[in-house]
Amino acid sequence: MATTPRVTVFIPVHNRQHYITTAVDSILAQTFEDFELLIVDDGSTDATLDVLARYQDPRLRVESNPRNLGIPATRNRGLELARGEYIALLDSDDISWPNRLARQVETLDRHSDLAQIGSACDFMDAEGQRINRVRRQPLAADDVAASLAFYCALTNRTIMARTAILRDYRYREDFPRCQDYELHQRLSRTQRMANLADVLVCGREHGGRFTKQTDALGRERKREICRRALIEIGITPGEEDLDRHYALARPKKLGAALNKDYLAWAEQWLARLDTANRRSQRHVPEALSRVMTERWVELCWHARRQLGTGAYLHLMRSPLARRVPAALWRRLRTPRPAAS
Repeated sequence: MATTPRVTVFIPVHNRQHYITTAVDSILAQTFEDFELLIVDDGSTDATLDVLARYQDPRLRVESNPRNLGIPATRNRGLELARGEYIALLDSDDISWPNRLARQVETLDRHSDLAQIGSACDFMDAEGQRINRVRRQPLAADDVAASLAFYCALTNRTIMARTAILRDYRYREDFPRCQDYELHQRLSRTQRMANLADVLVCGREHGGRFTKQTDALGRERKREICRRALIEIGITPGEEDLDRHYALARPKKLGAALNKDYLAWAEQWLARLDTANRRSQRHVPEALSRVMTERWVELCWHARRQLGTGAYLHLMRSPLARRVPAALWRRLRTPRPAAS
């Protein structure tokens, strides 16, 4: 390995003795070899450090925080310690597929305008069995930026970034949850970010994940990020509008509230966003239009369970429907199995 590796793979860890070897082994098996694997232990009280001490690979560096500092501070320490031109992020209970580093290095080398690149992600359960689910994010940089006004459009465990840029921006340590989303939204003001369609990382779903244990905190932080994004577009939302906006990207959680009244509000709200953005030029108008159309179509699709054909009639009458791609119309018109 060169003195200064091209890539630092950074894994923050806290009490992951049962999963950390899977994450480490997936990096040591990468087809791209010019990397260091930096692990920062955040005050583990289990056998995590003992497990890591068994490795003899010179590419592995293990550092320890003086005490438990929390996720954002540990991520910032990783940025400070990283020696690579690029930094690839991975959670301590996940897996990178063998070609991950090669694909992302190739992309950042070819696209000097990109600050970071993510990818699609599949999933496994606590025992490592694959789950039939894939998280796909918008691909184009303009679409990623516009989507951040609604939800986190980059999956943190899949990201490779230019180390110097992340080091300049850093994670906000008053965001114990969603510090990645907050950073992406802040980066989007001046930097371009995109996603690859390739599935390059496998995330582990289990009850011990911090995100599973802090749902309420996550919702509060995401609402605040959405509020900031809306203000940048040119709208200062009230609390009710902010709650409804937050729900636009989470229609399954609306339940019975996804009714005619909500669809009427959503149609007017999205038109208001479009008008404000064309004035402020915060996002490329065509990109925001694509993102809003996707939100609208998904709302109407989920509303069909309560409204039946009424949701489709509402969809077809809306000006938003004029922007629905033909392929999406075909998918909507194809009969699907009844929901269980």
